Formats: sequence, C-alpha cells, structure tokens
Amino acid sequence: MAKLFLLPLLISLLWVLFLRYNGIPLAQGKKGFMYIIGISLAVIITFSVLLMLTAKQNMPL
Repeated sequence: MAKLFLLPLLISLLWVLFLRYNGIPLAQGKKGFMYIIGISLAVIITFSVLLMLTAKQNMPL
C-alpha cells in the first residue's frame, strides 16, 4: 500500500523528463502536474477505501 504514494512522484519525474526532452519550460507544464496529482490522489483514495472495505469482510466474528 505504501508504494502507491510513490506513484505521483514517479509520474511527475517522467513528466519533467518529457518536458525537458521537448524543450518545454516547467511553468508551461504546470497544468500537467495538477492532473498528475489529481488523478493519483483519486486512485490512492479509491484503493484505500477498497482495502478498508475488504479488510472488514475478512475479520472473524
């Protein structure tokens, strides 16, 4: 589960490399970082909720 928090960092690093390779300033790619953070947070929250829901099902009565 802790590895999911590395997801935005990895994708952001790839985005920076893409921007540098194509000669685009980081300020111009700011919107891309916002999308990366937003989508990554949505994925992390969804997986966390699913993990909590399924963990309750496995608890003995």
